Amino acid sequence: MIVLSSQIIKRAQNGQFSLIAEIGVNHFDIAKKMSISPLAAAKLMIDKAHEAGVHAVKFQSYKAEKLASKNSPSYWDTSEESTQSQYELFKKYDSFSFEHYKELSEYSKDIGIEFLSTAFDFESADYLAELMNVYKISSSDLTNHPFIVYQAKKNKPILLSVGASDKDEIDEAVNLIKANSSQPIVLLHCILEYPTPYHHANLNRITSLRNNYPDLIIGYSDHTKPDLHADVIKTAFNLGAIVVEKHFTLDKTLPGNDHYHAMDEKDAKGIIRGVKFVKELQGSHEIEHLESEIEARNNARRSIVSNKHIKKGELVTHSMLSFKRPGIGIPPSHIDRVIGMFAAKDISNDEIIKYEMLSNKPNKG
Repeated sequence: MIVLSSQIIKRAQNGQFSLIAEIGVNHFDIAKKMSISPLAAAKLMIDKAHEAGVHAVKFQSYKAEKLASKNSPSYWDTSEESTQSQYELFKKYDSFSFEHYKELSEYSKDIGIEFLSTAFDFESADYLAELMNVYKISSSDLTNHPFIVYQAKKNKPILLSVGASDKDEIDEAVNLIKANSSQPIVLLHCILEYPTPYHHANLNRITSLRNNYPDLIIGYSDHTKPDLHADVIKTAFNLGAIVVEKHFTLDKTLPGNDHYHAMDEKDAKGIIRGVKFVKELQGSHEIEHLESEIEARNNARRSIVSNKHIKKGELVTHSMLSFKRPGIGIPPSHIDRVIGMFAAKDISNDEIIKYEMLSNKPNKG
């Protein structure tokens, strides 16, 4: 299979963790706060994500009138984001066009970070095709089969969030993608609850996704508020989420939209550092001792040791032996081989016994 040049996919296929900073539309609020243009704010956020070690940035491409009816109710915490209508909220943040995303895509490429944007309509899916190497399909479009097929036919790798879904819905979406694309699929466990309480994170679902879809890459789209030690993301990674996306902001105190459950630069650095530590802890799947254990293996294990003076030619019996450290002689597991042999030389009391000290014949000569 020819995989398009997505660093996220390549890293995942090599077992390497990737963190995606979902800027989404947060740059509009950062622009207001800093009195700069939204495009300048978007570039600043790309810079900060790159400096934090993030592997990709992701935006959201939509027009409110193509995404939601004017009667669409909110589904987020209105104490954090007070807008009651989806249409009203999306209308605040839908001014970017192809030219804006083209500039952001080129800017990202220039500084060495992958660019993505979630398409929410057919027009966006078309113009984003030349700007990025991976499509991201939102949980909200999991049952939007015509839109899934349309993007799959672009034959690019697909990140598919599976929030608020059941297995049959995931199966249908995955089968549609496979029928129309030869590229890798990343399933992102997700809870469609903003913010997601920690006790709703349901991270064991990551293991279930791995077991049910062994041919797919598994990841996690996180909507919990950042925790002090990145335990949510570290746990997700340890369970098998190799690609993680999380909303990104430069100011978590800003009201509304996706700032209140987003990571900032410090959080991103902590996540990458924490996952690196977990990766070190995971080590190898091989069931064998490490090279670093050899000294302890030799010195902490026991050997068969004489507990009395054994004369040359004397028959070795169990009562003559004990088991003591270090483990540089005959191991206690070989005791049945030693009993019934004869001393090939005089063996002192408390001496570690080795096979060259023993003989099968009672030679006293």
